[in-house]
Amino acid sequence: MERTLILLKPDCVERRLIGRVLARFEDKGLGLVAMKMMRVTPALAKEHYAEHVSKPFYPALEKFITGAPVVAAVIEGLEAIRVVRDLLGATSGLKAVAGTIRGDFSSSRQMNLVHASDGPEAAAREIALYFKPNEICDYAPTITPWLRAPDEG
Repeated sequence: MERTLILLKPDCVERRLIGRVLARFEDKGLGLVAMKMMRVTPALAKEHYAEHVSKPFYPALEKFITGAPVVAAVIEGLEAIRVVRDLLGATSGLKAVAGTIRGDFSSSRQMNLVHASDGPEAAAREIALYFKPNEICDYAPTITPWLRAPDEG
């Protein structure tokens, strides 16, 4: 099992797409093991986007991500990082294909609805930024045998 962080960004929250977006992950058979609505502070934004802080676009990014609540969640599943990113589609909603979350709901590069970790190291770092270990609920859903074969994890 692999875990990844997603953030339903302020544009997703403000457009009231939370349920529709989360349903896409659940429909795929991925599990939610942690979730909360929160405000990203400027300090947390700087930590999360540390590699971008010195870039010219960072002030606008910080203003956007701190401008309204986000929903932070940890998603678990086989190859969860890749599967989540595939479900999201291209970073720019203008380039994302129909059928992906961004392809169906976004028409912007920045207002692209959802952040997802881009690799295992980033996922571990980002999960730790948003969740304490005791906020993650380890459990085996009863539907698991209907989602994957026993030898698949």
